[in-house]
Amino acid sequence: MAHHHEPSILLPLLLITLSLMSGKEVLASRHLLETTLPTVPELHKVELPPLPTLPTLPKFELPPLPKVELPPLPHVPTLQEPQLPTLPKPELPTVPHVPALEKPELPELPSLPHLPDLLKPTLPTIPTLPKDIPFPSLSQPHSTTSP
Repeated sequence: MAHHHEPSILLPLLLITLSLMSGKEVLASRHLLETTLPTVPELHKVELPPLPTLPTLPKFELPPLPKVELPPLPHVPTLQEPQLPTLPKPELPTVPHVPALEKPELPELPSLPHLPDLLKPTLPTIPTLPKDIPFPSLSQPHSTTSP
């Protein structure tokens, strides 16, 4: 039940509205730039009378409060620490002695053959550009001699 024709109508109306609005702003800004503002005369400063001073009031002091003696706190008796019975220490069996195993001897490795020294590769050098590079142009160079 949706209408699919409403957005197609709104777009041209929006474009027409924006085009009509833009012309007035340009004219108004030009008008503001061309007009000169009148000079405003300076007004004299008004001197205000001094503010009245308030009388100082004496500081109000509160009477000291009477000190209240608190009753002593009741004594809390200390309790004896409970004593736990000691447990007998278990006797662990002794670990049997294991004889050390003999280490097998490894055979000697054969010596590596001598490799010839390889030549080190040389890196290519980067060519340097000349300092005065002529810029290409599409026009013919001017000749110093006239024909």
